[in-house]
Amino acid sequence: MKRVDGRDLPPLLGLLTDASVAKYLGRAVQAGQERPPQVALRRAAETLGDAHRWRTEPVRVLVDEAMRRFEDRRTAADGWFAPRLHATLRMTRAEAADSRLWNFIAMVVAPDYVAWRHRGSDTDGGPGSATAARFCGPHYTQAFSRLWWAAELFRNGPDYRPVEIACRVQDVLQTTMRLDVIDHRPTAHAILKVLERQLAAGVSRPGDQINALSSAVNTAGSTLVYDVLAPDRPADTDALQDWIDEAEDSAATPWDRLPEGPGDGEVSRTSVDALVPMFEQLLAEAPLRDRSMRGKGIPTPRVSAGVSLAKSSDRL
Repeated sequence: MKRVDGRDLPPLLGLLTDASVAKYLGRAVQAGQERPPQVALRRAAETLGDAHRWRTEPVRVLVDEAMRRFEDRRTAADGWFAPRLHATLRMTRAEAADSRLWNFIAMVVAPDYVAWRHRGSDTDGGPGSATAARFCGPHYTQAFSRLWWAAELFRNGPDYRPVEIACRVQDVLQTTMRLDVIDHRPTAHAILKVLERQLAAGVSRPGDQINALSSAVNTAGSTLVYDVLAPDRPADTDALQDWIDEAEDSAATPWDRLPEGPGDGEVSRTSVDALVPMFEQLLAEAPLRDRSMRGKGIPTPRVSAGVSLAKSSDRL
């Protein structure tokens, strides 16, 4: 076992089933008051192998730094953590689609981070607890999966700067990432371009803006074929594999500058520019959701996370 800041960690990541999480995830764990039973969880987990990229220590070090840097600004941690988690856990989309990996990280490597980042408020106004879905849930909800996938879906080849923009508005992770159309890279980047312009203009309630835009883009996508209007370049799978293989000898992910992602191809600027005016028009015509009506019939994206992830996994 490896000790990091007084904690015993297994040297390598593993795979933990949903059933194992449900068995050992109690209210005290969700509130950060207790650590899950580590011995039992490690026995229940499958090993991933001994490759350098599956080491637990680099992930735990990132967790500790995120919690230190953003102690009083928990939501701001996402934009810092997402690209660095992605650059640390180098893998294909098919590998990342295995929720058992994220279960293991949440329950064995960093359950304290899940409780810290996603705790709500209890009825008395004090610190509450994270929901079970933050430990074991869909890719757009689970505490670590949502960050890795945000970096994967919104990076521009090796450039993680768009990921920081995406993470500035939580609704991008909570709503936009659910959509099937977001797997089309020009669509994802056109949405971010519209969002960036809205933020620069100082619009109020940017979360409502992105929700309205995401809903409109998704609805229009049922009749408009975005990949015909704005073709995406095929991914360079050899470059991606080279980047993954380099994990064996790569240095630790930098903290004070963005890391470099895989050089598997940038998004076509021409394709993004072709979609931006259309999306701006869709936003102008879309009704904004009134946040005072939260919980009284919020629209749900038409495509399930499972469908989106299945399609995402095809682009390796």
